[in-house]
Amino acid sequence: MKTLDTWLEKHIKLLISRYPQLDCIKNDIINAYLLLEECYENGGKLLIAGNGGSAADAEHIAGELMKSFKLRRKVTPEFAAKLQKTDPVRGNILAENLECALTAIPLTAHEALSSAYINDREPLGVFAQQLFGFGRKGDVFLALSTSGNSENIMNATVVAKAMGIKVIGLTGKDGGELAKISDVAVIAPESETYMIQELHLPIYHCWCLMLEDKFFGK
Repeated sequence: MKTLDTWLEKHIKLLISRYPQLDCIKNDIINAYLLLEECYENGGKLLIAGNGGSAADAEHIAGELMKSFKLRRKVTPEFAAKLQKTDPVRGNILAENLECALTAIPLTAHEALSSAYINDREPLGVFAQQLFGFGRKGDVFLALSTSGNSENIMNATVVAKAMGIKVIGLTGKDGGELAKISDVAVIAPESETYMIQELHLPIYHCWCLMLEDKFFGK
């Protein structure tokens, strides 16, 4: 693992100070972040999936990345000028209100597509189908499964690996199958589902803060 930049170390220290039980997986959290950083630096995107509470987490993560989280992410002056040239009134409003995004797609959010696929094909391939359609080599798949054994998540993971998409497994317990196939496995040190999910939130919030600092910080 490369030497941490000061701003990155700051975020990790804050995370561990608030959740000291995560110290044992600190390096995994950092390595997962570095995969995300590399992905975005190279023009890739993040694909996210989970079930139940983890499905809500998938949409939560996308919400933090696709707009301002803590820092203001104003569009560039050059793009603001293009908006204003296109429509002086609407363009000015858009230039003030649009926020730069780190592209993230929750595979849990497309009800019409998901229900059509589940109705027509093997239901446990629902995330795999979307990942196959949306994903490209160089992207990252963030797979959320508290057990590490969710079959629809594992199916999507197989597709991701076959496509050259890196996989971050955010899981718990012993990591299950997901930990074995992931490029980086971040295993929350708990065994109860709700306790695992309670640790997942500060972990992915830390990733979002670090990414925002990297790409939009001064």
